[in-house]
Amino acid sequence: MTLEEAQKQVDHWIKTYGVRYFSELTNMAVLTEEVGELARIMARTYGDQSFKEGEKHDLSDEMADVLWVLICLANQTGVDLTEAFQRNLEKKTNRDKDRHKNNPKL
Repeated sequence: MTLEEAQKQVDHWIKTYGVRYFSELTNMAVLTEEVGELARIMARTYGDQSFKEGEKHDLSDEMADVLWVLICLANQTGVDLTEAFQRNLEKKTNRDKDRHKNNPKL
């Protein structure tokens, strides 16, 4: 699935099952919440914390939740994620093409 297809599928789902998009500010809060849930799983899986009994730890599901809300925000604000990601990749390439190769810490 392409980013464009994902944006169309989310939009279709929202209009079919979700009634309407939540407001942009609500979705920003939801995105923050979802990133926090992802961070919790990362901290417990790869960090020093342990899972609590019964606590869910499906990393892929939390990543998908983050992507879902990000796509909602892109749709609401008129951002073409394919175009934005391509520009971002070009920016990073131009800015960092030698930076990481020359980093003695890496």
